[in-house]
Amino acid sequence: MNIYDTSVQVIVFWLGAAIGSFLNVVVYRVPAGLSVMWPPSRCPKCFHQLGMGENIPILGWLLLRGKCRHCHTPIAPRYPIVETITAIIFVLIYNHFGLTIQTLGYFLLMCWLFALTLIDLDTMTLPNPLTQSGLVLGLVFQIVVGYLDNNHSIIGLRESLIQGILAMVLGIWLYDTIAIVGSMMMGRSAQGGGDAKLLAMIGAWSNWKVILLTAGVAAVLAIVGFVVVAGYSTFKSGGIKAGANKLIQPLPFGPSIACGATIALFGGDWLIGSYQEFMRSDARYLVGVPLLIALTGLWWWVRRLRLRSSRSIGS
Repeated sequence: MNIYDTSVQVIVFWLGAAIGSFLNVVVYRVPAGLSVMWPPSRCPKCFHQLGMGENIPILGWLLLRGKCRHCHTPIAPRYPIVETITAIIFVLIYNHFGLTIQTLGYFLLMCWLFALTLIDLDTMTLPNPLTQSGLVLGLVFQIVVGYLDNNHSIIGLRESLIQGILAMVLGIWLYDTIAIVGSMMMGRSAQGGGDAKLLAMIGAWSNWKVILLTAGVAAVLAIVGFVVVAGYSTFKSGGIKAGANKLIQPLPFGPSIACGATIALFGGDWLIGSYQEFMRSDARYLVGVPLLIALTGLWWWVRRLRLRSSRSIGS
């Protein structure tokens, strides 16, 4: 690694940190219906407007020692954490794609996914302004990439745009499939309307292979998250009744979709290659039967928890 690469990475890191600072504003204000542009960043308690030194990404929080300079109200460590994660994501994207149009596009996509993930964790919603604007940007990205990567060809532009539109439709179909399967396991509606729009948005940025892998990985992550939450409540917080109570509480699916899209975009080729190699080996028989038993046991456990939750509600 030479000085030039290191310098660019440092610039990309601090660019990502600055964008992460803005994402904190988006995550706080968009669900509340507030403008992301005005007023400038300020303390939510005393409304003191932050100065330039207080607004420096990551460093500002450290210099203030995690407190407002005027009213000394604690500032959540989440702010510098979001800024740091965004900065790292930017560096990883740059290292993967270099100085290309794909880098700029995936900077934008990951910002949208990260903001939607945090909002879904906070409010259990995926705001339409973000999913819809992300979808439009994804189609614009397809047009630009299709035009530039095919020697400024209109045919390449058209094919790339059609690819994005088809992936959008496939994303909605996959959402419906996941929702049906989840409802069968849970015995009630298992998805929200915003999840379909998020999958469609990801499809606009990618292709049918990425959206298929995104849906598969997201489903696995959601099942793992459900098992961890319900299992922890069952065995650590009061037995089967606590697990049943957790079962009837909604869990956000948006973070699983966003993580699935990230894995599919940056590790999809490796995952597909590993899967194909695995299916050609004899190990598939050793794993397939235990996996089927485990899935059957999971289904039985979920149905048992659902029955307990129904009885507790009825009583």
